[in-house]
Amino acid sequence: MMELAINGTVYQFKFGMGFLREANKLTTVPVQGMPGTTKEIGARYLIASVVVDQEPNALVDLLDLANKGENPRVTKAMLDSYIDSEEVDIDELMEKTKDFLSKANATKKAVKEILKEYEEQMAKKKAQEQ
Repeated sequence: MMELAINGTVYQFKFGMGFLREANKLTTVPVQGMPGTTKEIGARYLIASVVVDQEPNALVDLLDLANKGENPRVTKAMLDSYIDSEEVDIDELMEKTKDFLSKANATKKAVKEILKEYEEQMAKKKAQEQ
């Protein structure tokens, strides 16, 4: 479990099955060959947006979902202010979040696959440039 101290209060963030279910609801795609059937894949996009693209907006969404069901509950506005704070090193926060995602049972496989795919794409791009 990841913890952040925001305005003197410690908030906990859990990247478990509840987080995974909620994140998956964010994006659905049709299942090929099965009309009317969709698959929830939002977690992969959200995790990739944080782990690979390092998007601050995605980080807020991810942390908000990871804190759902925890007490005390953080708000997106509080997370925005925290990230905007000059005392917060956004690169360090991204790395800390990536580290927790890569260790949590519910998300570690997705992180590994996302990073592997990203590295393969970068290798292909580099080979094409040569």
